[in-house]
Amino acid sequence: MFQWLFGKSFNPEKDIPSLAGKVILVTGGNAGLGKETILQLAKHNPKEIFLAARTPSKAQAAIEEIKQAVPESNISFLQLDLSSLQAVKKAADEFKSRSDRLDLLINNAGIMAVPWSTTQDGYEIQFGTNHMGHALLTKLLLPTLLKTAKEPESDVRVINLSSEGHNMAPGPGIIYEQAELEQWGTWRRYGQAKLANILHARELQRRYPEITATSLHPGIIMTELYTSVNKSSMIMRTGTAVGRSFLMDVHGGAKNQLWAATGPKETVRSSHYWKPVGSKSGGSFWHAQKPKLAEQLCDWTEKELESKGY
Repeated sequence: MFQWLFGKSFNPEKDIPSLAGKVILVTGGNAGLGKETILQLAKHNPKEIFLAARTPSKAQAAIEEIKQAVPESNISFLQLDLSSLQAVKKAADEFKSRSDRLDLLINNAGIMAVPWSTTQDGYEIQFGTNHMGHALLTKLLLPTLLKTAKEPESDVRVINLSSEGHNMAPGPGIIYEQAELEQWGTWRRYGQAKLANILHARELQRRYPEITATSLHPGIIMTELYTSVNKSSMIMRTGTAVGRSFLMDVHGGAKNQLWAATGPKETVRSSHYWKPVGSKSGGSFWHAQKPKLAEQLCDWTEKELESKGY
């Protein structure tokens, strides 16, 4: 729980270098860690930041708030619903019509411990949103990422927000038959989705060494993710109320992904999973450290997306 105490010292104000000329896309940028990440990156003069979110009104409110703190920032809204592959395709097309480069893709958005349901494409809701949506977005933006990576002194990165919750993944690690997931509890399903985020980044780095891809655990933070959990569990409501006094705030929680996004490239590339801040970890020995599982997941994901026309 107190892992963040032992990580690297990282001050976003001083330690993030100039981002001049860079184009950045952050999913789930309207609240919590995503909004804080955009705020801190905006202070370092990127060319443009795309704030990807589902609800226009919430996104615009977040942009206005960030611009009050950083008036000169260039932040654009990109409508994105990760639970719909069709909506992801539309968002990727919209992005590519507005930018011919992408230096930094931060797959930050996610849902946690929600009741059983499926996406409109038939995936368990957490796996479909946290993994399949981001996997398709990354795939569709990959040509732009690789094109940017060819430019002199480029530093192209894909950062997946995972969690120590990946340790709760089902015994097999990844259960591909979506209907079978209904028999597993919501936290186990969440664990699978977060494990998939790690494995996806790991295999992405292997297949495309021109870019830097990694995943991370932000720490234990009080964010909007706990809303659905608190509604359904009195124990969690009590626990989070007590925990507010010692859990990290959003500013502290965003540091690990800010470090992964802007820290020394060779260091960031040296691990597929980081604990806060910049503390190297392989993740769970029984799943996250298995390169064959990462390859298997990405092969399966690719076939699934192709079967649906993507």
